Amino acid sequence: MSATEFDRRSGIDRRNQGLAAYWHGARNPRRRGGRRAADLPYAIVDWHSPRLLIPVFTILCLCVLDGLLTVTLMKHGAAEMNPIMALFLPHDLLWFAFVKLALTGAGLCVLVACSRMKLFRRIPGETFVYFVLGLYSWLVVYELHMLELAATG
Repeated sequence: MSATEFDRRSGIDRRNQGLAAYWHGARNPRRRGGRRAADLPYAIVDWHSPRLLIPVFTILCLCVLDGLLTVTLMKHGAAEMNPIMALFLPHDLLWFAFVKLALTGAGLCVLVACSRMKLFRRIPGETFVYFVLGLYSWLVVYELHMLELAATG
């Protein structure tokens, strides 16, 4: 048998497929841990803990709720305290929603990517996801309280 008969490759080079290769990698993750013992605290992985799914989606839902409450509070005379988001309110609500979700989503992507690392050499990265969840929860409770005050006053 010749060398070409033993070659099991299909002839399609996956490295040249671009987006299809990323889609395949997203559906079939391979790196679940570091390759060496020295990689473990800072291992780059493409599979993340399923327990991060609920807090990440909860943060995104709280982000949407925060946007709705902000717009509602602005109708009662409140002002947007975030200078970046204040650029979009009250002029264009669609861009406000898009930028708000994009910034939150990008931040969450970074937090999830760092979730298996020790940040500042002490704190597990996953802790920051739960910290952001707590902050967003506090913000929504605060906005609900402000809305209650605006409705009674």
